[in-house]
Amino acid sequence: MIRNQLLLCVGICAALGVVGRTGFAEKTTLLTAERMLDVTTGRYIERPALQIEKGKLSKVGAAADLLAKAPAGAVVIDLGRATLLPGLIDGHSHLLMHDTNHYTETLATKSQAMRALEGAASARDTLHAGITTVRDLGNEGAEYADVALRDAIELGLVEGPRLQVATRAIAAIGQYHPFGVSPDRRDFPTGAHEISGVDEARRAVRTQVKFGADVIKVYADWVTPTLTIAELSTVVEEAHKLGRKVAAHATTPVGIRNAVMAGVDSIEHGDEADRATLELMKQKGTFLVVTAGPFEALLQRPDSPVPREFVEQRLAQIRRTVTTAMQVGVKIASGYDAGEASLQGKNARHIIALTHLGMPPIEALRAATVRAAELMGWPQQVGRIAVGQHADVIAVSGDPLTDIGALERVQFVMKGGVVVKSQREK
Repeated sequence: MIRNQLLLCVGICAALGVVGRTGFAEKTTLLTAERMLDVTTGRYIERPALQIEKGKLSKVGAAADLLAKAPAGAVVIDLGRATLLPGLIDGHSHLLMHDTNHYTETLATKSQAMRALEGAASARDTLHAGITTVRDLGNEGAEYADVALRDAIELGLVEGPRLQVATRAIAAIGQYHPFGVSPDRRDFPTGAHEISGVDEARRAVRTQVKFGADVIKVYADWVTPTLTIAELSTVVEEAHKLGRKVAAHATTPVGIRNAVMAGVDSIEHGDEADRATLELMKQKGTFLVVTAGPFEALLQRPDSPVPREFVEQRLAQIRRTVTTAMQVGVKIASGYDAGEASLQGKNARHIIALTHLGMPPIEALRAATVRAAELMGWPQQVGRIAVGQHADVIAVSGDPLTDIGALERVQFVMKGGVVVKSQREK
């Protein structure tokens, strides 16, 4: 054990010390541990080694073999008894939102600079929790600060996961935050790009892409269905033409079906999806991004602003939807929907919540790795430990297939071949 800790310390110090202008470790690095989970097959590989060059996985195999053939000067990081996993993916987050309970006040009092700095803090916490890739679905009134955050992370100015950002989500006029603002305040910021009609829908998509959106977020409903199928179809048509996928917030049966009929790529939340619509989603390849984590977090709060009975009813409904979706064969991806400072960096709790909804641990892990990577259009870049993929690797203490809570005990995080977090096992 002492030897392992020494190797870990020496290896990490070396790896951290050879990060060049390219942003990744310039020396060959070998990462070893007791075992590695292949999330595709659901099987463990004993005593694996990962060879990393220029931020990518160049070899994956047995430690004895790769260590014997390692190039001169290679850095070796031995993680001892840890379990290796691919870096986790959160398919639905809001890094720039720190207080949804005071939404209007946030828009009125916080500068874009402050929102971006809050987003940077959330990005750092998220990465250190083992989430190396995030699809950020709407910056909640921060204009295009999420684009700046994405670019700052790519430039190495701040720590954070790989990001796809949606900039300003698209919603029907009067059907998104903030509510209750005086009509005299016509210049008051809004949490989404509000539209009415197909021409405005088309212009909204073009505007978001112009200013850097990687993905388009649209609200198909709020309390009730809002945008028409024609408006939603226009959003999808224009986004797909510009090479962007469309994620639709939809929780009501009609809103969900409208969005699926319009051709969106993913349904976000989907709490009340009926079987017929789930079967249509299966047919069309539409993803379901389940977001139960915040509801479970509310159950654990003694000062919850939402009645416990409502939360329990909502979780029961989501459980029914997930059960049917799995029976039908809908592709499910994981999304924590963090929008509070207290939730940022706690993304693993949502993967745990998926198991409470009836998903086997390996399926919950797939929802946060290979399925989420497919959702984002990055299946050859992230979500697996395989040759050619980004060297995004985490290590946990324990066996996540028998104790999914191990995901909250992330000891080691590597993103793009660079070590960003390391803790000794206690």
